[in-house]
Amino acid sequence: MIQSPPWKTAWITGASTGIGREIAVQLAARGVAVAASARSVEKLGDLPAGIRAYAVDVTDKEAMAATVRRIESDMGAIDLAVLGAGIYRPLAVDAFDIENFSASMATNYMGTIHGLAALLPPMLSRRAGHVAWIASVAGFRGLPKAAAYGPTKAALINLAESLKPELEQKGIRVSVINPGFVKTPLTDQNEFSMPFLMSPEDAASRVIAGLEAHRFEISFPRRFVFILKFARLLPYPLYFALVRRFVLKQADKPQ
Repeated sequence: MIQSPPWKTAWITGASTGIGREIAVQLAARGVAVAASARSVEKLGDLPAGIRAYAVDVTDKEAMAATVRRIESDMGAIDLAVLGAGIYRPLAVDAFDIENFSASMATNYMGTIHGLAALLPPMLSRRAGHVAWIASVAGFRGLPKAAAYGPTKAALINLAESLKPELEQKGIRVSVINPGFVKTPLTDQNEFSMPFLMSPEDAASRVIAGLEAHRFEISFPRRFVFILKFARLLPYPLYFALVRRFVLKQADKPQ
């Protein structure tokens, strides 16, 4: 038998597509009352039973705080929040776009901060709750084309490491989610072969299993995570030589 999840009410941001939407769908199918957020209700589209739409721009801190208040008034205390709103725009060094950096940090990192600022006060008062956010294996080490995206994900990993010890003492669980390549509209922009590419359905099921197991780091697929974590241990000359040989050459191949 499938065990009932430990949450009554969950809030998912970035729920219009990809992993976020599939997490919302799978949680709702298992009986969790789900609040799903994206920039507009239209972006969320038709939602299955058990999911309510709450449009919000994660870069707007006041709107995020108001959304949390609305959800808790409508649906009850948020037991689980998965902050998954994010953008990705590949960056070429010969088109160094400052706006790409600003938008990436505003959405990927500060969007998560705005969510936490809204969620933590009521969770701290209850001394209960589980907050999680979607970072990436791209945050493990710098990669070509990801100069605007990767640093935001590295910051999210560091944020989770920084907050976990204190929040755990106050009854709040913290998880950081580091997916590899998942087929979404964001990764569809890539012009190179993506190893171990996963479906959003598979990725979401792994995330939920990790959250249920109270894991701090939820990273997948295992082989790709192992490769990239091993790369973190390499000295710079060897790491950059491997990037030039395997990553840059592949990216330069005609598709």
